[in-house]
Amino acid sequence: MGRFEMPEFAPSGLGEGPVTADTMFELGMMHSSGREVPVDLITAHKWFNIAAMKGHADAARLRREVAAEMKDAEIGQAQRAARDWLKAHPEPVLQPVPVLRAA
Repeated sequence: MGRFEMPEFAPSGLGEGPVTADTMFELGMMHSSGREVPVDLITAHKWFNIAAMKGHADAARLRREVAAEMKDAEIGQAQRAARDWLKAHPEPVLQPVPVLRAA
């Protein structure tokens, strides 16, 4: 079985619509556990942070657990990475659908 490196995941290419908090949470799990990618606590913290911001119930708890194993500078790096990712991938603004009324 071949192995490939995935230095940065670009979930915007997954299809139409916004990426879910569950997707972000799974990326955090992958990077925190070393599942399919090398363990990277900075990247794990970033994805857990984004998932928590999108409302994932367990993401904030796991972000705290990962942070307990990180230096302050690493946490700052993860927070900057999360902000940068959110700026680069803004949520689409949904326009209200006009209501047509019968005359």
